[in-house]
Amino acid sequence: MTDPAAAFPFRPLEFQRLEPAEMQARAQAFLQDIARRRSVRHFSSEPIPAGVLDACIEAAGTAPSGAHKQPWTFVVVTDPEHKKAIRIAAEEEETENYSGRMNEEWLRDLAPLGTTKDKPFLEIAPALIVAFRHAWQIAPDGSKQQCYYTQESIGLACGFLLAALHHAGLATLTHTPSPMAFLSRLLDRPDNEKPFLLIPVGFPSEDCEVPDLDRKPLDQIRLRSKPNN
Repeated sequence: MTDPAAAFPFRPLEFQRLEPAEMQARAQAFLQDIARRRSVRHFSSEPIPAGVLDACIEAAGTAPSGAHKQPWTFVVVTDPEHKKAIRIAAEEEETENYSGRMNEEWLRDLAPLGTTKDKPFLEIAPALIVAFRHAWQIAPDGSKQQCYYTQESIGLACGFLLAALHHAGLATLTHTPSPMAFLSRLLDRPDNEKPFLLIPVGFPSEDCEVPDLDRKPLDQIRLRSKPNN
């Protein structure tokens, strides 16, 4: 029987084996750096150096995806009028959220973050990155093609993107003004692309403050499996 995989080319893995001491040093250095990442709602309007966002988005594109379909599009918005239109539409949805869609528990959980329906950062931040999930893809001949595990795939890519932006020295916010269909309309995206995440990105303002919060310690997020008796 012919192996189906034989019809597709493979190549040797490029992998660098590190000494244990360097592995530990790299792991700790990354932890110390990424631990400083915070969601920021107070941005400077200072522009982002050319090429930085492209490199970070290209890094996001290295994320794993179901059947390697890479079901994502990242739209970068820097035009002031486009950012203003997004803010107006987002605040319309957020007004509905804060005045009725969100239940009391949800509102209580948001209280420590100091969030409101007002989203000035959508205009102040020099760039907005809108991540779109491909529910399906369109082949060159116009036919519809399946995508797999699209939620998981775009989530992984966005995680890579946030880490890359932080590593490059930028501040970010994960904003989800649900429902987000207005982003498809304002950014003229095709029907197969569904808005997944809106990421304001830039430099924090000089007077930027963030909530005084703690993250779960390691012993609450990493458990060792136990053998069955």
